[in-house]
Amino acid sequence: MMIRKNVLGVALATFSLYGILHEVTSRASAYPTLPEPVIVAKTGNDKPIGQMTAPPDDSRPGITPSSVVFAGGCFWGVQSIFQHVRGVTATRAGYDGGARDTAQYERVSEGDTGHAESVEVEYDPTLVSFGTLMRIFFTVALDPTQIDQQFPDTGPQYRSVIFTRTAQQAREAEAYIAQLDAAHIFAQPIATHVQPDKAFTGAEREHQNFAARYPHNIYIETYDAPRLDALRASFPASWRTEPVLALSTAPGSLRMSNDSGRK
Repeated sequence: MMIRKNVLGVALATFSLYGILHEVTSRASAYPTLPEPVIVAKTGNDKPIGQMTAPPDDSRPGITPSSVVFAGGCFWGVQSIFQHVRGVTATRAGYDGGARDTAQYERVSEGDTGHAESVEVEYDPTLVSFGTLMRIFFTVALDPTQIDQQFPDTGPQYRSVIFTRTAQQAREAEAYIAQLDAAHIFAQPIATHVQPDKAFTGAEREHQNFAARYPHNIYIETYDAPRLDALRASFPASWRTEPVLALSTAPGSLRMSNDSGRK
């Protein structure tokens, strides 16, 4: 049972509050300053990959917002980060990387389904670029050098992945990871994988907009609030005070197929 699953009791019984705060404070004081991604030229025939029907990245006015899926530990905090980014139009917490019939909270928490807790992010590319979303992800959303772990949560369901929806996104993500590794921004190599998104499934209702609904939850206050402070400080031009609470309906994504509210 992970610390966040049982909210208060397991958290206080398993970790001292001092130890938790020390870990987060140490991480918060070391947020890196990441370079802008080097622009990767488009090929001219960039089409959505896999089974997705999301549009390719494009900055033409009036285009349907693009979408991508980020996985980086507990989806509560990752969703909260992107909800506070200007240009993000909707998000959805969910599961990606495994079979659709195992995309339920209890099954994914067992760590053997192939899924990672993930967040689908819709964005308007005329307001925020995919490159900026990646900078925010690698700077404040997670520690990209950790393998199968983020903060106290351990297991492959907490691994770091960018599930791309176009070939252009894949090229940009792979190029940016290579750029950061070559610059030795982090003490260890980046462990984030880049994979095509083929089966994102929305999580149960109770996990959507969790940080916004329960800001005083001990997990949210301890692990996610400092990351929002870092987002505001590191990306002032991208910061939006009020979170976007709309749930995504990106083309090709599954709607809330297990939206019963049952845990």
